[in-house]
Amino acid sequence: MGSLFRSETMCLAQLFLQSGTAYECLSALGEKGLVQFRDLNQNVSSFQRKFVGEVKRCEELERILAYLVQEITRADIPLPEGDASPPAPPLKQVLEMQEQLQKLEVELREVTKNKEKLRKNLLELIEYTHMLRVTRTFVKRNVEFEPTYEEFPALENDSLLDYSSMQRLGAKLGFVSGLISQGKVEAFEKMLWRVCKGYTILTYAELDEPLEDPETGEVIKWYVFLISFWGEQIGYKVKKICDCYHCHIYPYPNTAEERREIQEGLNTRIQDLYTVLHKTEDYLRQVLCKAAESVYSRVIQVKKMKAIYHMLNMCSFDVTNKCLIAEVWCPEADLHALRCALEEGSRESGATIPSFMNIIPTKETPPTLIRTNKFTEGFQNIVDAYGVGSYREVNPALFTIVTFPFLFAVMFGDFGHGFVMFLFALLLVLNENHPRLSQSQEIMRMFFNGRYILLLMGLFSVYTGLIYNDCFSKSVNLFGSGWNVSAMYGAAHAPSERKKMVLWNDSVVRHNRVLQLDPSIPGVFRGPYPLGIDPIWNLATNRLTFLNSFKMKMSVILGIIHMTFGVILGIFNHLHFRKKFNIYLVSIPELLFMLCIFGHLIFMIVYKWLLYSAETSRVAPSILIEFINMFLFPTSETNGLYPGQEHVQRLLLVVTALSVPVLFLGKPLFLLWLHNGRSCFGVSRSGYTLVRKDSEEEVSLLGSQDIEEGNHQMEDGCREVTCEEFNFGEILMTQVIHSIEYCLGCISNTASYLRLWALSLAHAQLSDVLWAMLMRVGLRVDTTYGVLLLLPVIALFAVLTIFILLIMEGLSAFLHAIRLHWIDIKNSCGGTQGMFRRPKVPNDKNKSN
Repeated sequence: MGSLFRSETMCLAQLFLQSGTAYECLSALGEKGLVQFRDLNQNVSSFQRKFVGEVKRCEELERILAYLVQEITRADIPLPEGDASPPAPPLKQVLEMQEQLQKLEVELREVTKNKEKLRKNLLELIEYTHMLRVTRTFVKRNVEFEPTYEEFPALENDSLLDYSSMQRLGAKLGFVSGLISQGKVEAFEKMLWRVCKGYTILTYAELDEPLEDPETGEVIKWYVFLISFWGEQIGYKVKKICDCYHCHIYPYPNTAEERREIQEGLNTRIQDLYTVLHKTEDYLRQVLCKAAESVYSRVIQVKKMKAIYHMLNMCSFDVTNKCLIAEVWCPEADLHALRCALEEGSRESGATIPSFMNIIPTKETPPTLIRTNKFTEGFQNIVDAYGVGSYREVNPALFTIVTFPFLFAVMFGDFGHGFVMFLFALLLVLNENHPRLSQSQEIMRMFFNGRYILLLMGLFSVYTGLIYNDCFSKSVNLFGSGWNVSAMYGAAHAPSERKKMVLWNDSVVRHNRVLQLDPSIPGVFRGPYPLGIDPIWNLATNRLTFLNSFKMKMSVILGIIHMTFGVILGIFNHLHFRKKFNIYLVSIPELLFMLCIFGHLIFMIVYKWLLYSAETSRVAPSILIEFINMFLFPTSETNGLYPGQEHVQRLLLVVTALSVPVLFLGKPLFLLWLHNGRSCFGVSRSGYTLVRKDSEEEVSLLGSQDIEEGNHQMEDGCREVTCEEFNFGEILMTQVIHSIEYCLGCISNTASYLRLWALSLAHAQLSDVLWAMLMRVGLRVDTTYGVLLLLPVIALFAVLTIFILLIMEGLSAFLHAIRLHWIDIKNSCGGTQGMFRRPKVPNDKNKSN
């Protein structure tokens, strides 16, 4: 089965890279995704490593590119993304690319700054024109009543303390005009009254249209105000209050002629600013469009370049500082590709001395690498959500491809809903190369990444829907019912047979709302339905009772089979690592404990189904009572399901009771026996797979000499174990905790599998309620208004079906299926220390950079 059943066989390789070719070699390795680097400078700070300057340069380029992407996005320019991933740039092009990006950044920042300044000036001039237009109506003077003195200019032009015209004419009148936001007008007016004590006159009016704030760019409503005040001190206070409320102050013209001149000048300047601003925006857009053509590829190149320097910082230098030494984990199947990548990097750099590699022995456990494709990646992620398996252990993801969608379908069994889900997933699969799907929002991207899981979930739901005979809560009669109603009438039987049967007649049919079919009457039950549940059960009043019994027993059977399969997967681990004592002392007692109790329960369920027919169903014993009596040992005799049942159950209980102490004490005592120098059996391992120091069990099996020299064959084909770090108490405590968890988990997890029954019934009842509340009402309306009413009813039914039954119920069944598979994963790693502990190596993108 390849690496999908077990992780790839890994080896530790040592790379010798020439200083001038290291960059090109790592670039070639990264493009092929062959290795995982080990950090040989763990004791060196990140800021003290050799290539920290190059990493900072890459971070500076990333900052510039992020700024470019931000400006391109702000300008609503589409950002083209190429399908291919460009390689890291050669070293001779790095400085050129850095210089180009820096020049482009300086130019963009300068143009953007000028644009913002022009835009701010334009907005201020527009505000000034609105202020002049509105304040013209505040003060109306007749020419014949014009004063003989000149009004003072606004506070912004001349100092309040140096009004030469005021001092010459002896007048103290001044004006402040400007704009204030709508929410500050009331507080602004109160503040002026309280501070100036009535020595000011405030006049304001609301603008007809909202304007953009030059400072923040926010479009808000504005008020134009005009403040008349007397005295220099009052004018100083008014100016301070305007500054506190962030008012936009503009000069107030003294005469109508001055106002007209200012207005004409503003209109001319506004037109000029519009022209300059449009040209600036066009130039800026041209620059951004040109930058957008290559920004995507440059972002990827800089990321790869930074990753290369990060890997180079993990390498160590030899004494001459002319060669870099790196240690990498590599799959044994890719060693040839690794050598080719080193040769390619050396050839591209033009080095005379090529880089090379050596395989070195190690006592460390390699990381886990499981190669996946677009189909298996989703199922592998489900397993990895619980934990990543240790090196060369059984990968449950292979079996999850079948078991996960099946258990989901058991809880989601509906032919119609499953077919809709299948069509949706099929649409995603057929359009998987569309760029919008991979770049969509988070929820849609999540559906897209799990498109193959959805495809199988929908396909399996169609199958279980056929078994349940459910299609949008209705049954489908494909093969004809196996029940015959006409056989219940007395006319269908001979007079001698009628006396022995409870048959129907016209009076019974007319006066009874509920009629019962008797399968013991000949001709009523003609045989089972060919596929699934007979559609006549959809009309029965005891339909829910029948489905409860069927689905509950089915859930128990599936749960026990699933958990037993998880324990069997653990046996494959023990055989692979040649630890047969774990099979005899852990796995077999676990299987006996589970099968002697719950396996017998499955036997009773299947035996009752096969033994009792419709004629003898009334005398069939209860399986629940028989299962309880298995533990209570009743004094009175019971009928039982089969002869000798009481003796068989007692034997099974004895085997269960004996398996518990073996499970608790067998493995610790055996390891203690090995530690004391006894001969062993089935504990031979070779190579670095010997060293898995994740538990005291491994320490007890491996000595220092055995680690260095490998497997020493003893007289009996076994080896002598010598170890000074053996801790019997810790091993015993670990095994006791595992055994207690397993024994209690067998009971709780069996009950946990009843969620298959509960969610299946909940889904069926929700479908039935939705049909009864919508479609049944729409179909019962008369033909006059029925067609007009049926269309919106069908639309509402479709919307509720998608959001409630497909999305909400589907998500619930999905989460419960994950929970049940984590039970199976936990059982599969029982007795295998170190399972699901190590950090994950990326599945199919294990790149060196």
